[in-house]
Amino acid sequence: MSESSKRLWLEEELGDDYRWSYRVTSVLFSGKSEFQEIDLVDTPTFGKVLLLDGKMQSTESDEKIYHELLVHPTFLHHPNPKTVFIMGGGEGATLREVLRHKSVEKVVMVDIDKVVTDFCAKHLTRNTAAFNDPRLKLINDDAQMQLKNWEGTFDIIIGDLADPLDGGPCYQLYTQEFYRDVLMPKLNPGGIFVTQSGPCGPLSAHEVFTCIYNTIASVFPRVVPYVEYIPSFCDAWGFTMAFKDASTPMLNAEQVDTLAAERIEGELETLDGDTLKGAMQLTKLVRKAIAAEKEIYTLHNAKFIHGSGCKK
Repeated sequence: MSESSKRLWLEEELGDDYRWSYRVTSVLFSGKSEFQEIDLVDTPTFGKVLLLDGKMQSTESDEKIYHELLVHPTFLHHPNPKTVFIMGGGEGATLREVLRHKSVEKVVMVDIDKVVTDFCAKHLTRNTAAFNDPRLKLINDDAQMQLKNWEGTFDIIIGDLADPLDGGPCYQLYTQEFYRDVLMPKLNPGGIFVTQSGPCGPLSAHEVFTCIYNTIASVFPRVVPYVEYIPSFCDAWGFTMAFKDASTPMLNAEQVDTLAAERIEGELETLDGDTLKGAMQLTKLVRKAIAAEKEIYTLHNAKFIHGSGCKK
């Protein structure tokens, strides 16, 4: 048997009719919690790769593209973010980026899966310090119930959730009912919400991105989408930033750079003002898909990305 035929390849199904694969040098962990299947593998191309329910969530090689875009645009648009609620984010990278902001005094992170948070705190070493930061309160529970019952409000709420999968643990946190009845009331005046919103390429934006955007826009007075290509996701990826106060000014590229230098510990690796300006320039096909979207994501009208979650 040839050496190449002995290699281990991991295959991920991206759609009904297409899939991709990448070589795995070692399997660091493979298991199943009460909520989802969890795998951590090492690869020559992407470094360590975290997968949930068989879908790539994060890689060492390019996770900072995703996490810097998810966190910093929202924080820089807020004048003085002190209190933060993170939904999901079990790997700790979103938390790591949040804690780089000098103004942050308290972070509540709620991820339903203790197996994920414990494992990532130990094995994803670039995030270990964030898990040990005294500003963090980590809760392994249902983010919806924790946010609903939390005494107090937040300057920023972040949705770093797994994609909405049929049978997965997160889809209710993408619904109009949740945004309107739970999340919006928990934002302080001038508060901002941001969420990852799924694949957003010309051929994939209609899967869940446009529906998530449309749903958030049905609740918030001002909503700003932005998109960036994530190599390990094999697609452009969408983010949606929503302002409780429609009059919150948008920053230009120079203002983003100035505020980042003043307010963030260390230099950002992938994000600056020009990058963010470009990310907010959606392609014509994506703009048309947003304009054509009529569906609202509700508890009774769920829309799922390709794949399925762990069935109990």
